[in-house]
Amino acid sequence: MHWDRADVKRSVTVVIPARYGSSRFPGKPLVQLLGKPMIQHVYEQAKACRAVNDVLVATDDERIKSAVERFGGQVLMMTEPYRTGTDRVAAVADNRTGDCFVDLQGDEILLHPDLITDLVEPFLASDATMGTLKRRIDSDQDFHNPGVVKVTTDREGYALYFSRAPIPLVRDDPKRAAVPGLHFIHLGLYIYTRETLQRLTALPTGTLEDAEKLEQLRALENGIRIRVWETAHGSLRIDSPEDVPGALEQLRTRATGLGITQP
Repeated sequence: MHWDRADVKRSVTVVIPARYGSSRFPGKPLVQLLGKPMIQHVYEQAKACRAVNDVLVATDDERIKSAVERFGGQVLMMTEPYRTGTDRVAAVADNRTGDCFVDLQGDEILLHPDLITDLVEPFLASDATMGTLKRRIDSDQDFHNPGVVKVTTDREGYALYFSRAPIPLVRDDPKRAAVPGLHFIHLGLYIYTRETLQRLTALPTGTLEDAEKLEQLRALENGIRIRVWETAHGSLRIDSPEDVPGALEQLRTRATGLGITQP
């Protein structure tokens, strides 16, 4: 679907926060997948998106910086201790020009660059100040996995809540199964206007944010509405070393389908 943009002059910068340290998977951005570090897969898909103007990696580690430079990517070193990826993106925005900023998680490997388009184009055509994406849950395993964040929205498409718990709960279903059209995964990317990004990062960590360890709840707790659009495009999320074999299999399948020679 193509959206008529309300303001085509607004620029969009994609920032990919990438930390080396991770409690579950240290060095995750550099894990090799089909001959490339994971951060390169994320960067290249963002760069291929026709709806964005600029892409850069924001990191706190020289190893990640060197890896991005090796594949010709744009990278910014940021060594201060930031609370979340959102706060790191805001620090980038403080040092760059631009109107809208996309926070793309460094472990969210897009299987098609138009996944970002599905967020950027409707955002630019709307009066929303913060937006994100959801996708239908097609697996009961994902539905009950606390590593997979769920979202529920109101009739206008604004987020009501994000949770690691399976929401909404269907009280009368003893199987607690995922229901098509009712249950949605939240994807790890956001778009903000510069003003909303600055406002969000000036706020203290919220009670719900701290409980669920979900930074987007800081916005909801403080009355910042988050518009959620649906995408059908797939992505891979790697949270731990155990996720790598499955991700590799999906990437191989995708590469074969595209006729890409694999290393």
